[in-house]
Amino acid sequence: MTFRKETVLFSALAMLLPVSSVSAFQAPGSAGTQSSQNQPVSGLVQVVRQVTAKYQDVSLAIRDGYLADTNGCVSSPDEGAMGVHYINGSLIGGAVDAFHPQGLVYEPVGNGKLRLVAVEYITIAQLWDGTHADGASAKVMGQVFDYTEAPNRFRLPAVYTLHVWAWKYNPAGTFSMWNPNVSCTSYTE
Repeated sequence: MTFRKETVLFSALAMLLPVSSVSAFQAPGSAGTQSSQNQPVSGLVQVVRQVTAKYQDVSLAIRDGYLADTNGCVSSPDEGAMGVHYINGSLIGGAVDAFHPQGLVYEPVGNGKLRLVAVEYITIAQLWDGTHADGASAKVMGQVFDYTEAPNRFRLPAVYTLHVWAWKYNPAGTFSMWNPNVSCTSYTE
């Protein structure tokens, strides 16, 4: 999809979304488009929330082809954590579609329960680069992806990835790879 088509599609979607779907994520007494976690509820974050709201229930994610990554809960000793990834391998290739994230990221919250905190867009670097001879960076709705070389946790060739912390505030940034507010301490296999 070209940038122009993507922009038109997103604009059309934004006009169709009910106002109540945005206000549901606002803190009581807040104005504008801020969520209860001080995340902007616009652009890509709004799209992510619209298309992944049903995946608050991890069983629905599994039903729709998202499978738990064998790496368990991904954390860093210095930067916080990502969480437990559920990946839909059939969506991984060269194309990126804001309405179909390749990964859902959950934080373990105890008693074997998981809370949806983010999504991850994943595209194979060689496939992206092969269809973007102009050297354009991998991106979706204007957000540039991070490059991850091989070998990587996905057991894939080099990939471009983008985390979108749409469901949990991230002081490191909405599109940062790691979230210092996410923990794996409650993770059980």
